[in-house]
Order: sequence, then C-alpha cells, then structure tokens
Amino acid sequence: MSGKVVHFEIPFDDGDRARNFYREAFGWTVLELPEMSYTMATSGPTTEDGMPSEPGFINGGMLQRGVGPSTGPVITVDVESIDAALETIEKAGGSAIVGKEAVANLGYAAYFRDPEGNIMGLWENAPQG
Repeated sequence: MSGKVVHFEIPFDDGDRARNFYREAFGWTVLELPEMSYTMATSGPTTEDGMPSEPGFINGGMLQRGVGPSTGPVITVDVESIDAALETIEKAGGSAIVGKEAVANLGYAAYFRDPEGNIMGLWENAPQG
C-alpha cells in the first residue's frame, strides 16, 4: 500500500464560479467533462497522459455539491487493494461509505469516513497489462 495522497476533490454550488476562481486564483487548468458531471483540475505541469511531471503536487477534480458523498473537500489515498484497505479502515475505527467502483478503465475509487467524521477517498490503479 503506498498510502500517498494522489487526488483531491472540491465540491461546488456553481461550477462556472468555482472553475473561474481556481483558474484565476491559482492558475489551474480546468477541463469540464459534462458527460461525467465532473471537472478535472490540473494544479501543475503534466505529462502527455495528464500525470504530474514533477514531484510535489497532485491533480484533482471538482463536482457538484451533493453528487458525491461529501459536502466538503476530499483527499484521496492510493492503496494496492481497496477491499483490503476498507477492511483495515473498519478495524481501525473507520467505516466504508461508498464501496469499490470502477472509474473508466483507469482504476477504482471508494470513500470512507474516519473516526473523526471526515470523508476521505481511496484509489486503486487498474491492473496493468
């Protein structure tokens, strides 16, 4: 399990306002994906496949508040196995909110609540090959 923070999500009430804010305030590149009801947010330089090209930052996304499981920002942690991570999380006092779901052909996502009530995400890469 890497345990690295690999993604963030920011909910919004007004998509245009949120996209414009992060674009203007921080110079982020934002790409609206209406078919997914999602906006990709790129917070630094990337490779051709959209991955960060230098250490020290992550990219993320924005979505309509109420669509996802959280009303506040979410950070997502990389794990080898979402199923195993959720089992460990529950033993440690957390709870699953949304189980493992496929995200296109990229990998799998899930959400959990920690013992403090925070909602966090999990990411498992799709098998390579």
